[in-house]
Amino acid sequence: MVQKAKILLVDDRPENLLALEAILSALDQTLVRASSGEEALKALLTDDFAVILLDVQMPGMDGFETAAHIKRRERTRDIPIIFLTAINHGPHHTFRGYAAGAVDYISKPFDPWVLRAKVSVFVELYMKNCQLREQAALLRLQLEGGGKNAGGEAKESAGLLAELSARLAAVEEQAEALTKQLNDESTDAAAVATAAHLERKLTGLRRALDALEPGTGSTNSVSSQS
Repeated sequence: MVQKAKILLVDDRPENLLALEAILSALDQTLVRASSGEEALKALLTDDFAVILLDVQMPGMDGFETAAHIKRRERTRDIPIIFLTAINHGPHHTFRGYAAGAVDYISKPFDPWVLRAKVSVFVELYMKNCQLREQAALLRLQLEGGGKNAGGEAKESAGLLAELSARLAAVEEQAEALTKQLNDESTDAAAVATAAHLERKLTGLRRALDALEPGTGSTNSVSSQS
């Protein structure tokens, strides 16, 4: 069963959090509330999130300060942040949001469909990255045990390689389709760049997996490098 992605919703007003939950519930992912910047940072200490929806105006630690803390932490610096704000002070204010590390900056009131579509892109990218990490972990196990298999276990290794290759092919196909969709829709540059990065990772994993195939003559060299 595919694990659901977590989406962090940060706003000091309960009615705004309720509205965000109503908009994003159709995505069927896990929605986590935080009513302050401090509460958001605590949630980020233990959980992994696909995307953060962060209100700019909050008492105490505002959205800009919260984003700065998120981007300073190695564990959380790559999580996409979408700023939500009810104020509009012109280009300078928007620039401050992007400078703080946001991938998008949306003014309230916003179109619920547009917000849901933007969030769904980052959820999908997150899920693809999770699948990639799972394939990499399986491949690593195969590399570590490559020199220990013999006799009847060789068939088991070949079967594992075939299963890995099939799973990777499915992820490659999905990533390619996602990249094409993002390019066709001319969506956020950050999402397009993240999708391209995912495809580069998949290419590297495919090369490593191909090197393990019987008859390539590269199995030993790959194993010795792992």
